[in-house]
Amino acid sequence: MYDLITIGRSGVDIYPLQTGVGLAQVETFGKFLGGSPTNVAVAAARHGLRSAVVTAVGADPFGAWVRQAIRGFGVDDSFVGTVDGPPTPVTFCEIFPPDHFPIYFYRGEHPPDLRLTAESLDLPAIVAAKVFWFTGTGLSQEPSRSAHAAALAARTSGWTVFDLDYRPMLWGSPETARREVRQALRHANVAVGNLDEVEIAVGTRDPERAAQALLDAGMAIAIVKMGPDGVLARSRDELVVVPPVTVEVVNGLGAGDAFGGAVALGLARGWPLERTVRFANAAGAHVAARLACADAMPSTDEVLALLPNEVRP
Repeated sequence: MYDLITIGRSGVDIYPLQTGVGLAQVETFGKFLGGSPTNVAVAAARHGLRSAVVTAVGADPFGAWVRQAIRGFGVDDSFVGTVDGPPTPVTFCEIFPPDHFPIYFYRGEHPPDLRLTAESLDLPAIVAAKVFWFTGTGLSQEPSRSAHAAALAARTSGWTVFDLDYRPMLWGSPETARREVRQALRHANVAVGNLDEVEIAVGTRDPERAAQALLDAGMAIAIVKMGPDGVLARSRDELVVVPPVTVEVVNGLGAGDAFGGAVALGLARGWPLERTVRFANAAGAHVAARLACADAMPSTDEVLALLPNEVRP
């Protein structure tokens, strides 16, 4: 049985090795594993969870490299398919610390990870996982949307986490995104999102109101990432507000995935909500202070180094 199974995007991140300049001026780049659900699985594996990712890559050298990289990070790649035709997605970014990191997706019209089908899923493994993690982007096209629906319909116990993950350039319209996200909320019991994402989901950017609306939609736990104001989390009987961990930001793009892997750890281990959110917040800060995403995912000890009063789990 897996502690965590994620489903959704995978690909190659091409990050500039010079910061503070646009892509037109960048001279050298680094190649890294990318895709939010894939990075969340990596982050969880760094904490000792048995994790796997359900995704697909192209039948090209980048696809072979993605598989190799996933395995290299200790994540099971048994559920990674290969699709003939579309290339493995490549993503570029620009790095303007501390808070401007434009992303440029080269995914084509129908990338491999959005060609997942319900028939390709290992539903018994998904059902048995302690935590199942899916993202909004996976709902943006068929047949991936139907594959997600099949996985969610099969889940009857455990934690089902909806990473709201709204990327407007990957949707036809905000209205379509809003409709699909709200429908999928019915099948999750944890929601995680930043202010833009919760606004798409429940129509408000106010953190407390958004968290309450997510609880009203059926969540047992709602986590709202407030950027420089920290994190707010709510359950039926608890409200937690965690202040930000101060670091010198290098690249904020991987922080949310490190946060997600740490949330999965807390859920899988049965931690109290406050401990989970505090730990996840520090995990995100660790990655924000580094260039890469997957390569920078912290170990448990590295997170604890940012939490001097925390007892090792």
